[in-house]
Amino acid sequence: MLSVSCPRVYMSRKALDFGQLASCRCSWAGRAGTRAAPRRRMPCVCFVASPSQPGLAAIDVPAEAIASAATTTMIPERISVSSLLEVVSDDLLKLNNNLKSVSLFRRPHPLFGSLRIALKEMHSCVLQLCTQSLSFLQFRELTTEHQRLAEIIEMIHTASLLHDDVIDDSGMRRGKETIHQLYGTRVAVLAGDFMFAQSSWFLANLENIEVIKLISQVIKDFASGEIKQASTLFDCDVTLDDYLLKSYYKTASLLAASTRSAAIFSGVSTTICEQMYEYGRNLGLSFQVVDDILDFTQSAEQLGKPAGSDLAKGNLTAPVIFALQDEPKLREIIDSEFSESDSLATAIELVHRSGGIRRAQELAKEKGDLALQNLQCLPKSQFRSTLENVLKYNLQRID
Repeated sequence: MLSVSCPRVYMSRKALDFGQLASCRCSWAGRAGTRAAPRRRMPCVCFVASPSQPGLAAIDVPAEAIASAATTTMIPERISVSSLLEVVSDDLLKLNNNLKSVSLFRRPHPLFGSLRIALKEMHSCVLQLCTQSLSFLQFRELTTEHQRLAEIIEMIHTASLLHDDVIDDSGMRRGKETIHQLYGTRVAVLAGDFMFAQSSWFLANLENIEVIKLISQVIKDFASGEIKQASTLFDCDVTLDDYLLKSYYKTASLLAASTRSAAIFSGVSTTICEQMYEYGRNLGLSFQVVDDILDFTQSAEQLGKPAGSDLAKGNLTAPVIFALQDEPKLREIIDSEFSESDSLATAIELVHRSGGIRRAQELAKEKGDLALQNLQCLPKSQFRSTLENVLKYNLQRID
């Protein structure tokens, strides 16, 4: 806690010994002692504590320096994807190298490079961060099972994206042409089938029946999600619960199963395994809601695909479901399946005007808060802090 009324700072001697003050961005940084210490990537650690607390060292600090620190620490830093990935960069590099050995071809083929475009590194990042955080509970090194699990999750996720793009007839993903646009539908479907088959082989060889059941259920959930989405296109009576269930099937199920599987391989208690599952589930739902909001708030250039593309296809997401409660005209337009010119633009305007986006933002934050609570089962560490930052990064996308 920071106070500008007191010119004396009390902080742990251990913190001083390790030079945590050197990371402070205020004008006083580095004046405590003469030891040279490496800077750390953490927020300003200046604070005022009671002198009666044991193990604290008192340091006289100029009042203007404390005021400077107060001003500096009030500015929130935006979190970048690179800062999240950096924490587990070695693990991700090893994962990437291992995946390169999994190929449909005996010789390098451009399809492999295209497949890597489809990957969302955040899945792997979250899994590696969870694994590292869990290792603090049992004081265990990461195992070959953890590494293989990460490879399985990446292959399953890639396969799901390949099939998803074919089903939705998506021409672009993250600003790049999709696999079926580059190589044709047949190749894209077969490549996805290969990834599912290879991941199933790796999964069976883990010889852990609980993990096998968890991950196998994910593949079933993908199909259930696609069927549920296809059966509710342009259906204005779809409920928020329907939407959340579909989002769980298509997005959150994989994250939830992977984080729980990491906990199982770490040998932690059933309670912690359940909390890790809920963390993955709530994080996945929050990510999906944010993605669905961005479909209305970002440009085609930012999205890497046409804005409002989900609505145009009749896929009604959280902002639309909320907007339908207050905009009867929106229902008429959707029921007509955008038969009139400019009707899609009108529908998007109604979603904005109705407060549907604001309510969807509240839903994303609600799921993010639940995920943050789930993380309290883990000991404090750099890895847990980064898992918390994953949640903050997701929500800052809609700030």
